[in-house]
Amino acid sequence: MFRSWFNFIILMALAMLLVTGCYPKLINNSDYPKQENRISECKKVKHILGESCIPLNPQRIIVTDAEMLEMVVALNFQPVGRAKANIAGSKAPVLKGKIGEITDLGKESQPNLEKMVQLNPDLILGLGISPENYNLYSKIAPTVTFDYYHAGWKDNLRLVAQALGKTEEAEKLLSEYNDKIKSIQQKINNQQGNISISIARFYAGWNFTQFQTPLSFSGSVLKEVGFAVPQPQIQLGADKLSDGTYVTVNQERIELLDADVLFIALDPGSEKNFNRYQNNPLWQKLNVVKNRRVYTVDSGYWIFGNILSANGILDDIEKYILKSK
Repeated sequence: MFRSWFNFIILMALAMLLVTGCYPKLINNSDYPKQENRISECKKVKHILGESCIPLNPQRIIVTDAEMLEMVVALNFQPVGRAKANIAGSKAPVLKGKIGEITDLGKESQPNLEKMVQLNPDLILGLGISPENYNLYSKIAPTVTFDYYHAGWKDNLRLVAQALGKTEEAEKLLSEYNDKIKSIQQKINNQQGNISISIARFYAGWNFTQFQTPLSFSGSVLKEVGFAVPQPQIQLGADKLSDGTYVTVNQERIELLDADVLFIALDPGSEKNFNRYQNNPLWQKLNVVKNRRVYTVDSGYWIFGNILSANGILDDIEKYILKSK
Protein backbone atom coordinates (compact mmCIF):
# COMPACT_ATOMS: atom_id res chain seq x y z
CA MET A 1 0.00 0.00 0.00
CA PHE A 2 2.80 2.40 0.95
CA ARG A 3 4.70 1.60 -2.24
CA SER A 4 1.62 2.25 -4.43
CA TRP A 5 1.03 5.59 -2.75
CA PHE A 6 4.71 6.52 -3.10
CA ASN A 7 4.68 5.63 -6.81
CA PHE A 8 1.55 7.76 -7.30
CA ILE A 9 3.27 10.80 -5.71
CA ILE A 10 6.32 10.35 -7.94
CA LEU A 11 4.14 10.16 -11.08
CA MET A 12 2.26 13.30 -10.12
CA ALA A 13 5.51 15.20 -9.54
CA LEU A 14 6.83 14.14 -12.94
CA ALA A 15 3.59 15.20 -14.61
CA MET A 16 3.83 18.66 -13.04
CA LEU A 17 7.40 19.01 -14.24
CA LEU A 18 6.40 18.06 -17.76
CA VAL A 19 3.52 20.53 -17.87
CA THR A 20 5.54 23.47 -16.59
CA GLY A 21 8.42 22.47 -18.85
CA CYS A 22 6.23 22.73 -21.94
CA TYR A 23 5.61 26.45 -21.41
CA PRO A 24 8.71 27.85 -19.69
CA LYS A 25 8.58 31.19 -21.47
CA LEU A 26 4.87 31.54 -20.89
CA ILE A 27 4.76 30.86 -17.17
CA ASN A 28 8.21 31.35 -15.66
CA ASN A 29 9.89 33.99 -17.84
CA SER A 30 10.08 37.28 -15.95
CA ASP A 31 10.58 39.12 -19.26
CA TYR A 32 6.79 38.94 -19.68
CA PRO A 33 5.08 40.87 -16.88
CA LYS A 34 1.69 39.71 -15.68
CA GLN A 35 -1.10 41.05 -17.88
CA GLU A 36 -2.71 43.13 -15.17
CA ASN A 37 0.50 45.17 -14.76
CA ARG A 38 0.44 46.17 -18.41
CA ILE A 39 -3.02 47.75 -18.25
CA SER A 40 -3.50 51.10 -16.53
CA GLU A 41 -7.25 51.35 -17.21
CA CYS A 42 -9.66 48.56 -17.99
CA LYS A 43 -13.31 47.58 -17.92
CA LYS A 44 -14.79 44.30 -16.72
CA VAL A 45 -16.39 42.08 -19.35
CA LYS A 46 -18.40 38.97 -18.47
CA HIS A 47 -18.13 35.98 -20.78
CA ILE A 48 -18.77 32.23 -20.76
CA LEU A 49 -15.62 31.42 -18.76
CA GLY A 50 -15.80 34.21 -16.22
CA GLU A 51 -14.97 37.88 -16.14
CA SER A 52 -11.96 39.72 -17.57
CA CYS A 53 -10.78 43.29 -17.24
CA ILE A 54 -9.86 44.42 -20.74
CA PRO A 55 -8.22 47.64 -22.01
CA LEU A 56 -10.54 50.55 -22.78
CA ASN A 57 -8.81 50.98 -26.14
CA PRO A 58 -6.97 47.76 -27.07
CA GLN A 59 -4.14 48.21 -29.55
CA ARG A 60 -2.67 44.73 -29.87
CA ILE A 61 -5.49 42.21 -30.25
CA ILE A 62 -4.98 38.53 -30.95
CA VAL A 63 -7.93 36.54 -32.33
CA THR A 64 -8.01 32.76 -32.00
CA ASP A 65 -10.48 31.95 -34.79
CA ALA A 66 -11.52 33.18 -38.22
CA GLU A 67 -15.01 34.31 -37.21
CA MET A 68 -13.67 36.53 -34.43
CA LEU A 69 -11.18 37.93 -36.92
CA GLU A 70 -13.88 39.17 -39.27
CA MET A 71 -15.93 40.66 -36.44
CA VAL A 72 -12.96 42.56 -35.03
CA VAL A 73 -11.93 43.80 -38.48
CA ALA A 74 -15.51 44.83 -39.31
CA LEU A 75 -15.50 46.91 -36.11
CA ASN A 76 -12.37 48.75 -37.38
CA PHE A 77 -9.68 47.02 -35.34
CA GLN A 78 -6.50 45.61 -36.85
CA PRO A 79 -5.38 42.48 -34.93
CA VAL A 80 -1.68 41.73 -34.62
CA GLY A 81 -2.15 37.95 -34.69
CA ARG A 82 -4.74 35.44 -35.81
CA ALA A 83 -5.33 31.69 -36.04
CA LYS A 84 -6.67 30.10 -39.22
CA ALA A 85 -9.61 27.74 -39.67
CA ASN A 86 -8.84 24.06 -39.14
CA ILE A 87 -10.58 22.69 -42.24
CA ALA A 88 -12.73 25.31 -44.01
CA GLY A 89 -11.34 27.74 -46.54
CA SER A 90 -9.83 31.09 -45.61
CA LYS A 91 -11.61 34.40 -45.09
CA ALA A 92 -9.39 36.05 -47.72
CA PRO A 93 -12.26 36.82 -50.16
CA VAL A 94 -14.24 38.79 -47.57
CA LEU A 95 -11.20 40.32 -45.84
CA LYS A 96 -9.57 41.60 -49.03
CA GLY A 97 -8.52 45.22 -48.62
CA LYS A 98 -9.63 45.29 -44.98
CA ILE A 99 -6.55 43.97 -43.15
CA GLY A 100 -2.87 44.75 -43.22
CA GLU A 101 0.05 42.55 -42.24
CA ILE A 102 -0.93 40.14 -39.50
CA THR A 103 1.02 37.34 -37.81
CA ASP A 104 -0.18 33.82 -38.58
CA LEU A 105 -0.49 31.78 -35.37
CA GLY A 106 -1.31 28.48 -37.07
CA LYS A 107 -4.52 26.47 -36.87
CA GLU A 108 -7.38 27.31 -34.49
CA SER A 109 -7.01 23.93 -32.80
CA GLN A 110 -3.37 24.55 -31.82
CA PRO A 111 -2.18 28.17 -32.09
CA ASN A 112 1.50 28.87 -31.54
CA LEU A 113 1.85 29.99 -27.91
CA GLU A 114 5.38 31.28 -28.35
CA LYS A 115 4.29 33.60 -31.13
CA MET A 116 1.36 34.77 -29.04
CA VAL A 117 3.69 35.76 -26.21
CA GLN A 118 6.14 37.47 -28.58
CA LEU A 119 3.35 39.65 -30.01
CA ASN A 120 2.83 41.13 -26.53
CA PRO A 121 -0.97 41.42 -26.92
CA ASP A 122 -3.15 43.53 -24.67
CA LEU A 123 -6.29 41.47 -25.45
CA ILE A 124 -7.07 37.95 -26.71
CA LEU A 125 -10.49 37.27 -28.23
CA GLY A 126 -11.99 34.02 -29.43
CA LEU A 127 -15.15 31.97 -29.83
CA GLY A 128 -15.45 28.71 -27.93
CA ILE A 129 -12.03 28.85 -26.25
CA SER A 130 -11.61 25.78 -24.04
CA PRO A 131 -11.11 26.26 -20.27
CA GLU A 132 -7.60 24.83 -20.58
CA ASN A 133 -6.58 27.27 -23.31
CA TYR A 134 -8.33 30.11 -21.51
CA ASN A 135 -6.14 29.56 -18.48
CA LEU A 136 -3.04 29.63 -20.68
CA TYR A 137 -4.08 32.68 -22.72
CA SER A 138 -5.04 34.61 -19.59
CA LYS A 139 -1.42 34.42 -18.47
CA ILE A 140 -0.46 36.27 -21.67
CA ALA A 141 -3.19 38.93 -21.79
CA PRO A 142 -6.82 39.50 -20.72
CA THR A 143 -8.89 36.92 -22.57
CA VAL A 144 -12.56 37.00 -23.54
CA THR A 145 -14.52 34.18 -25.14
CA PHE A 146 -18.12 33.69 -26.25
CA ASP A 147 -20.09 30.74 -27.62
CA TYR A 148 -20.41 30.53 -31.39
CA TYR A 149 -23.98 30.83 -32.68
CA HIS A 150 -24.48 29.61 -36.25
CA ALA A 151 -27.85 31.14 -37.12
CA GLY A 152 -27.54 33.63 -34.26
CA TRP A 153 -24.35 35.20 -35.60
CA LYS A 154 -25.76 38.69 -35.04
CA ASP A 155 -25.77 38.00 -31.29
CA ASN A 156 -22.05 37.25 -31.51
CA LEU A 157 -21.40 40.53 -33.28
CA ARG A 158 -23.32 42.48 -30.65
CA LEU A 159 -21.51 40.73 -27.78
CA VAL A 160 -18.09 41.46 -29.24
CA ALA A 161 -19.07 45.03 -30.09
CA GLN A 162 -20.30 45.61 -26.56
CA ALA A 163 -17.02 44.29 -25.12
CA LEU A 164 -15.02 46.57 -27.40
CA GLY A 165 -17.23 49.63 -26.97
CA LYS A 166 -18.41 49.52 -30.58
CA THR A 167 -22.15 48.95 -30.27
CA GLU A 168 -23.07 51.83 -32.59
CA GLU A 169 -20.71 50.53 -35.27
CA ALA A 170 -22.22 47.05 -35.00
CA GLU A 171 -25.79 48.33 -35.36
CA LYS A 172 -24.74 50.35 -38.39
CA LEU A 173 -23.23 47.24 -39.98
CA LEU A 174 -26.41 45.27 -39.32
CA SER A 175 -28.59 48.07 -40.66
CA GLU A 176 -26.59 48.16 -43.90
CA TYR A 177 -26.87 44.37 -44.12
CA ASN A 178 -30.65 44.55 -43.73
CA ASP A 179 -30.83 47.22 -46.44
CA LYS A 180 -28.87 44.93 -48.74
CA ILE A 181 -31.31 42.08 -48.08
CA LYS A 182 -34.29 44.30 -48.89
CA SER A 183 -32.65 45.35 -52.14
CA ILE A 184 -32.07 41.72 -53.16
CA GLN A 185 -35.63 40.76 -52.19
CA GLN A 186 -37.02 43.48 -54.42
CA LYS A 187 -34.87 42.41 -57.38
CA ILE A 188 -35.86 38.76 -56.95
CA ASN A 189 -39.57 39.60 -56.72
CA ASN A 190 -39.26 41.63 -59.92
CA GLN A 191 -37.57 38.76 -61.76
CA GLN A 192 -39.13 35.51 -60.62
CA GLY A 193 -41.13 33.74 -57.95
CA ASN A 194 -39.89 31.96 -54.84
CA ILE A 195 -36.58 30.16 -55.39
CA SER A 196 -35.39 27.10 -53.50
CA ILE A 197 -31.67 26.94 -52.73
CA SER A 198 -29.57 24.04 -51.51
CA ILE A 199 -26.12 24.43 -49.95
CA ALA A 200 -23.78 21.42 -49.98
CA ARG A 201 -20.40 21.33 -48.26
CA PHE A 202 -17.65 19.04 -49.54
CA TYR A 203 -14.73 17.98 -47.33
CA ALA A 204 -11.25 16.89 -48.39
CA GLY A 205 -10.70 13.14 -48.14
CA TRP A 206 -14.25 12.27 -47.09
CA ASN A 207 -16.67 10.30 -49.27
CA PHE A 208 -19.83 12.15 -48.31
CA THR A 209 -21.26 15.64 -48.37
CA GLN A 210 -23.70 17.64 -46.24
CA PHE A 211 -26.48 20.08 -46.95
CA GLN A 212 -26.89 23.06 -44.65
CA THR A 213 -30.18 23.52 -42.80
CA PRO A 214 -31.88 26.86 -41.96
CA LEU A 215 -30.14 26.60 -38.56
CA SER A 216 -26.72 26.86 -40.18
CA PHE A 217 -24.93 30.14 -40.79
CA SER A 218 -25.46 30.27 -44.55
CA GLY A 219 -28.91 28.70 -44.25
CA SER A 220 -29.99 31.49 -41.90
CA VAL A 221 -28.82 34.14 -44.38
CA LEU A 222 -30.81 32.53 -47.20
CA LYS A 223 -33.83 32.27 -44.91
CA GLU A 224 -33.64 36.01 -44.19
CA VAL A 225 -33.66 36.77 -47.89
CA GLY A 226 -36.72 34.57 -48.23
CA PHE A 227 -35.46 31.63 -50.27
CA ALA A 228 -37.37 28.37 -49.92
CA VAL A 229 -36.07 25.11 -48.49
CA PRO A 230 -35.81 22.52 -51.33
CA GLN A 231 -38.72 20.08 -51.51
CA PRO A 232 -36.59 16.91 -51.00
CA GLN A 233 -35.24 18.42 -47.77
CA ILE A 234 -38.74 19.40 -46.61
CA GLN A 235 -39.90 15.80 -47.17
CA LEU A 236 -36.97 14.66 -45.06
CA GLY A 237 -38.06 17.08 -42.35
CA ALA A 238 -34.83 19.07 -42.40
CA ASP A 239 -36.71 22.37 -42.36
CA LYS A 240 -38.26 21.44 -39.00
CA LEU A 241 -35.08 20.41 -37.20
CA SER A 242 -34.86 21.78 -33.67
CA ASP A 243 -31.11 21.23 -33.64
CA GLY A 244 -28.40 20.42 -36.14
CA THR A 245 -26.96 22.71 -38.77
CA TYR A 246 -26.44 20.08 -41.46
CA VAL A 247 -27.60 16.69 -42.73
CA THR A 248 -25.13 14.16 -44.13
CA VAL A 249 -25.78 13.02 -47.70
CA ASN A 250 -24.12 9.95 -49.24
CA GLN A 251 -24.06 9.20 -52.96
CA GLU A 252 -27.21 7.06 -52.73
CA ARG A 253 -29.21 10.11 -51.52
CA ILE A 254 -28.01 12.71 -54.00
CA GLU A 255 -31.65 13.71 -54.70
CA LEU A 256 -31.64 15.53 -51.34
CA LEU A 257 -29.43 18.19 -52.92
CA ASP A 258 -31.87 19.03 -55.72
CA ALA A 259 -33.26 22.57 -55.82
CA ASP A 260 -33.73 25.52 -58.15
CA VAL A 261 -30.17 26.59 -57.29
CA LEU A 262 -27.35 24.57 -55.71
CA PHE A 263 -24.33 26.19 -54.10
CA ILE A 264 -21.34 23.90 -53.60
CA ALA A 265 -19.10 25.08 -50.73
CA LEU A 266 -15.68 23.54 -51.24
CA ASP A 267 -13.13 23.02 -48.51
CA PRO A 268 -9.48 23.19 -49.62
CA GLY A 269 -8.60 19.92 -51.36
CA SER A 270 -12.21 18.72 -51.63
CA GLU A 271 -12.37 18.73 -55.42
CA LYS A 272 -11.74 14.97 -55.64
CA ASN A 273 -14.69 14.25 -53.36
CA PHE A 274 -16.88 16.63 -55.35
CA ASN A 275 -15.87 14.91 -58.60
CA ARG A 276 -17.07 11.57 -57.19
CA TYR A 277 -20.55 13.02 -56.88
CA GLN A 278 -20.45 14.64 -60.28
CA ASN A 279 -19.47 11.33 -61.89
CA ASN A 280 -22.39 9.53 -60.25
CA PRO A 281 -25.24 8.92 -62.77
CA LEU A 282 -27.71 10.11 -60.12
CA TRP A 283 -26.06 13.54 -60.21
CA GLN A 284 -26.99 14.03 -63.86
CA LYS A 285 -30.66 13.37 -63.02
CA LEU A 286 -30.89 16.36 -60.68
CA ASN A 287 -33.04 19.15 -62.12
CA VAL A 288 -30.60 21.75 -60.84
CA VAL A 289 -27.80 20.05 -62.81
CA LYS A 290 -29.93 19.79 -65.96
CA ASN A 291 -30.76 23.50 -65.65
CA ARG A 292 -27.07 24.36 -65.12
CA ARG A 293 -27.66 26.21 -61.88
CA VAL A 294 -24.88 24.68 -59.79
CA TYR A 295 -22.30 27.16 -58.51
CA THR A 296 -19.11 26.53 -56.53
CA VAL A 297 -18.24 28.90 -53.70
CA ASP A 298 -15.62 29.08 -50.92
CA SER A 299 -16.47 27.29 -47.68
CA GLY A 300 -14.38 29.91 -45.85
CA TYR A 301 -17.32 32.30 -45.76
CA TRP A 302 -20.29 30.07 -46.64
CA ILE A 303 -20.08 27.58 -43.76
CA PHE A 304 -18.97 29.62 -40.73
CA GLY A 305 -18.99 33.38 -40.47
CA ASN A 306 -20.32 36.69 -39.35
CA ILE A 307 -21.14 40.07 -40.86
CA LEU A 308 -18.44 40.09 -43.56
CA SER A 309 -19.20 36.51 -44.59
CA ALA A 310 -22.95 37.20 -44.58
CA ASN A 311 -22.36 40.09 -46.97
CA GLY A 312 -20.14 37.81 -49.05
CA ILE A 313 -23.03 35.34 -49.38
CA LEU A 314 -25.35 38.16 -50.47
CA ASP A 315 -22.76 39.20 -53.07
CA ASP A 316 -22.73 35.65 -54.43
CA ILE A 317 -26.51 35.64 -54.60
CA GLU A 318 -26.42 38.80 -56.69
CA LYS A 319 -23.61 37.40 -58.83
CA TYR A 320 -25.03 33.98 -59.56
CA ILE A 321 -28.80 34.34 -59.20
CA LEU A 322 -29.72 37.91 -60.09
CA LYS A 323 -27.12 38.58 -62.76
CA SER A 324 -27.48 35.14 -64.32
CA LYS A 325 -31.00 35.84 -65.49
